[in-house]
Amino acid sequence: MTTQQQRNRQIYQIGSVAAGTFKLREVLDKLARAAVEVTKTKACSIRLLDNEAGELKMSSTFGLSEEYRNKGVVSKNDPVIKAAFEGQPVVVNDMRNDERVKYPLAAAKEGLVSQLTVAMTFRERPIGVLRLYSPKPKRFNEDDIHVARMVASQCAVAITNARLYTKAIEGAQMAQQMRLGAAIQRRMIPKKLPCIRGLDMAAIYQPCFQVGGDLYDVIQVNDHSVVVTIADVIGKGIPAALMMSMLRGTIRAYADGSYQRHTIDEIVTKLNNVALRECRNGEFITMFIATIDTKEKTITYCNCGHEPAMLFRNGKLTELDKGGLVLGIIPESKYEIQTVDLVDGDTMLLYTDGLTDTVNFDNQMWGRQRLLKAIAKCLDPVSGKCDDNTADCLIRSILGYRRRFTGLAKQTDDTSIVAIKIDKNANKNE
Repeated sequence: MTTQQQRNRQIYQIGSVAAGTFKLREVLDKLARAAVEVTKTKACSIRLLDNEAGELKMSSTFGLSEEYRNKGVVSKNDPVIKAAFEGQPVVVNDMRNDERVKYPLAAAKEGLVSQLTVAMTFRERPIGVLRLYSPKPKRFNEDDIHVARMVASQCAVAITNARLYTKAIEGAQMAQQMRLGAAIQRRMIPKKLPCIRGLDMAAIYQPCFQVGGDLYDVIQVNDHSVVVTIADVIGKGIPAALMMSMLRGTIRAYADGSYQRHTIDEIVTKLNNVALRECRNGEFITMFIATIDTKEKTITYCNCGHEPAMLFRNGKLTELDKGGLVLGIIPESKYEIQTVDLVDGDTMLLYTDGLTDTVNFDNQMWGRQRLLKAIAKCLDPVSGKCDDNTADCLIRSILGYRRRFTGLAKQTDDTSIVAIKIDKNANKNE
């Protein structure tokens, strides 16, 4: 095998390294060693550009001592580096007396005399430099420059591949964490609502992303009472989901206090204090919370800056909007609590703003008026009762009307809906 054939084979092997899915440090170490072997020089260094610091960080070496590797900073404004980044191969015939060399004493101590520097570029942008060193003066010729450029080109590809591979691994790990987070969050959403005689209840949660900031919960207090909550943590993704988890735990701790019960007023005040501690700038929580008592036929509620719950009776709409500010804004905030009498046939709808803020391909919002029209189509025009007689069908009908409007347009907010009917015939056997 001729010298040229051997060199071509070695360069091909470098290309194979560039195509491999190794970790970045592993790739650079292999390439530094291969560059020395191909050019038959003493040592090689690979420096990667850190744009923020304006420096070239030593990333890998072969044949250099620890002392030389840590000799000092190499700036992108260094004359040799600047020339290399402009596309010129830079040959220093004698590092001991060339004014462009910043660390001549360190080079002499290392036994380095001549140096060749070529840029590593990707998509015409410099990402670093490859340097070869020799103990002989005037060691590098045109053939060495050609080989060094070929090696540097392969280095750039390998570095880019390794970075993309690292990002892919990180992305896969993040995706797995997101899937686990979504699974945990789905466990927090009730799979089945409590069965209370006289109450027909249904709910649905549609996250916009894998995890989100919407929450609904229904907690059975006794055989004739439930605490119903729907909330929206302002934000998206994992931070909102974490805040939602904290909120749910707090609500359950106060709403279902075993031997000691808390009033709606006490629960809201405590939740506001928790939100004040946990929310950061620009974060807050909207919430509607209510206690429904089928024995007393009442709903006692507080609306904390949330979309008002809708109460339909005899074809008329009453908005349950009494309450106060969103949670997490003002300490010692005052909240109004209201109790409303209920009658058989009353239908209530609780929802987050993702239901109405959804848009179609023309960027038109579905909006509250279309929601009311959709509900009207589901209610008996005379009695105002839900004509299909189930809360679940009411929710699915509303979502069906919305889907006809939005089509397959991508949405940017979660949707949660809770429907409750006062029905003396519901869950008779409970």
